[in-house]
Amino acid sequence: MNYVDLRSDTVTKPSKEMRRAMAEAVVGDDVFGDDPTVNRLQDMIAEMLGKEAALYVPSGSMGNAICLKAQTVPGNEVICDRFAHIVNYEVGNVAVFSGLQTNMIDGLNGAITREQVGPLLKTESLHTPGTTLIEIENTHNRAGGAIFPFDEMQKLRRLADEFEIKVHLDGARLWNAHVATGIPLADYAKCADSVSVCFSKGLGAPIGSCIAGSRDFIENGRRVRKMLGGGMRQVGLLAAAAIYAIENNIARLADDHANARFLAEELSKIDSVIIDLDTVQTNIVIFDISRTNMTAPELCEKWKELGTLSLPISDSRIRIVTHLDVTSEQCEEAMVAFRKVVGA
Repeated sequence: MNYVDLRSDTVTKPSKEMRRAMAEAVVGDDVFGDDPTVNRLQDMIAEMLGKEAALYVPSGSMGNAICLKAQTVPGNEVICDRFAHIVNYEVGNVAVFSGLQTNMIDGLNGAITREQVGPLLKTESLHTPGTTLIEIENTHNRAGGAIFPFDEMQKLRRLADEFEIKVHLDGARLWNAHVATGIPLADYAKCADSVSVCFSKGLGAPIGSCIAGSRDFIENGRRVRKMLGGGMRQVGLLAAAAIYAIENNIARLADDHANARFLAEELSKIDSVIIDLDTVQTNIVIFDISRTNMTAPELCEKWKELGTLSLPISDSRIRIVTHLDVTSEQCEEAMVAFRKVVGA
């Protein structure tokens, strides 16, 4: 069966054109710094984000780990949203690898504010860790692809400057925020000392992320990447896919957003579905099916039998994600199947 795969935007497959770019890539040894395709990618990302330098890494999780490790010392504290990716989906890396204490805030749709963060900042003492980093996520995965308000990011930047602490932006889906708001990527990146961006989600590359920041930060990050086993050799083959994705697949994210909006609005018409349309701002849709006579895993299995793949994220909630391998027609098919499953 040819499934409509809405489990994640990580399931995309390289197009023929992307594969051609990979096959024709000029490569070298990236650990020595002489892979020309990787170097081109890093220069592109640094320029797009308005940073001095960038570093190609295998994954977004590794990118986040490098950014935290390179800007802190064990025993420091990082402040973040309670449902941030770094504390929910990275296997405790923030504690195990960086040795950091997390102070988690209940944000609104993943967004924490200056008013929440300010009173929590700690100065290192005999009894307390020092707060050395604020972490924000844009768009926010667990909050259903919600966009972190730009004005709040700017307020947190000013707060961090006042207390001489760092800000890390987990921008795995920053491309989506940029396309949805029209705010330049570099303006978002100004709010942070370090930024991570991902190529293997909405942009459709098979693997890889980049981190960006000052030259000194990136040089330190290169050592941390090596420590994590992330030093790769003729990786220009993969960097070429990322370059193709950047040059061809950013603007089209608007199509994914439109498809997600269609799905959300159709779901909102079904009595047994609970969904907050205000949270559907990019390409992720999270909804509650507790009014049905099924659990989320049961419903997802029945939906799969009718040709649609989705992801249960609790006993009562389901996440679906649109991407470049899902058309508007397939979204319509998925909704026809869903109505059959719930008897609507």
